[in-house]
Amino acid sequence: MRRLLITGGAGFIGSNFVHYVLENTDDHVTVLDSLTYAANLASLEGLPAGRFRFVEGDICDATLVDGLFDTHDAVVHYAAESHNDNSLVGPAPFVQTNLVGTFTLLEAARRTGIRYHHISTDEVYGDLEFDDPARFTESTPYNPSSPYSSTKAGSDLLVRAWVRSFGVRATISNCSNNYGPRQHVEKFIPRQITNVIDGVRPRLYGDGLNVRDWIHADDHSSAVLRILDAGRIGETYLIGADGEKTNREVVELILQHAGLAPDAYDLVTDRPGHDKRYAIDWSKLRDELGWEPRYRDFGAGIESTIDWYRENEQWWRPQKAATEQKYAAAGQ
Repeated sequence: MRRLLITGGAGFIGSNFVHYVLENTDDHVTVLDSLTYAANLASLEGLPAGRFRFVEGDICDATLVDGLFDTHDAVVHYAAESHNDNSLVGPAPFVQTNLVGTFTLLEAARRTGIRYHHISTDEVYGDLEFDDPARFTESTPYNPSSPYSSTKAGSDLLVRAWVRSFGVRATISNCSNNYGPRQHVEKFIPRQITNVIDGVRPRLYGDGLNVRDWIHADDHSSAVLRILDAGRIGETYLIGADGEKTNREVVELILQHAGLAPDAYDLVTDRPGHDKRYAIDWSKLRDELGWEPRYRDFGAGIESTIDWYRENEQWWRPQKAATEQKYAAAGQ
């Protein structure tokens, strides 16, 4: 039995990880979350009270963080400002949470010596050309293109420096785009799904041909747990599932599952600095730690995700109107 602290555990991938850990281990879990707009306490409902505790607080609060680190064996750091569009409008929260917050956690890990795993993104590598056969690897140079991805890149570099300079027992994982239950409706897939449910035509940036490499949140969770248990200190592991799809393909699949015409969407002005293509080479994770994704069939994963949003309207409905007002104000 391990005492595990999960930052950002009321958010999308964090809450899915909390559920996965409690369903697949004997660990006790504490979630630390500041409950920003992207968090949802409903995502943590129904968890076993004897093994789960929630603490509302900011990862930049050194006193709070120090106290929690003193009573836990390991931390998995999911907490982040993560929406690219928001980072273009207001970068300050991204600098504070992603850089200052990570620094605060690393200093606590340095003092206590507990195991630390850092969750990052493939967006730190920038993007790939559409016709480039290459994929991102652990040795790909960083080339972030937005305030969001640049602050995540900076947080990764802080982790590497604290490992080398101070002996912090840390690992890093950079993951491709996640999809699945409990994702805020501002994000690409849940926004398209909930728009279709509401009878609203989906919208795509530019020509809709930008490519993302998708992975189900449960597969991400299983990979992170594997790295936490068996990953080599100081190493970075890329997490993917060979899920490259254009944004058009994703929307057409959602429309297909809804019984609508595959071209029932609109194109809008492209986002500034919109990355062309992401693709993950996760062979190190497979070869070194023996991990494999469970959800190989992207279509089946999307169908189950659509079903979740149809069956859990009370979870996402309170977020929807305000989210669409923001997009409408931006002409998106």
